[in-house]
Amino acid sequence: MTREHKENAAPEPAEAAIRGLCPRCGAKTLFASFAGFAPRCSACGLDFASFNVGDGPAAFLTLIWGTLVVILAVWLELAADPPWWLHVLLWLPLVVGGTLVSLRFAKGLLLALEYRNAAREGRIDPNP
Repeated sequence: MTREHKENAAPEPAEAAIRGLCPRCGAKTLFASFAGFAPRCSACGLDFASFNVGDGPAAFLTLIWGTLVVILAVWLELAADPPWWLHVLLWLPLVVGGTLVSLRFAKGLLLALEYRNAAREGRIDPNP
């Protein structure tokens, strides 16, 4: 595969999410802000607004990070019995920071997977 062909090939979903690449052409146009999508790819014209990423990634990441922090906080409490303010200093930044940092990746991955799998909103067939 030539270098030119490889650069123009569609990236893998994880690579598109990590690097902010358009899932169709591979241009670095997926995000307009930290975790906000651009309206469309300026290189190939793919309409990012047509994908339904929604709030799913934020909800799942909050639950994942929250579960991890609860387990760690209970362990620390039972092992060392620290003052309450130490829990606040440790766990609040971990939940907020972990969720925000992983949000960009999760949103990008979901959009890239929707593109790759041609996922669209469900429709009910009026003529079964």
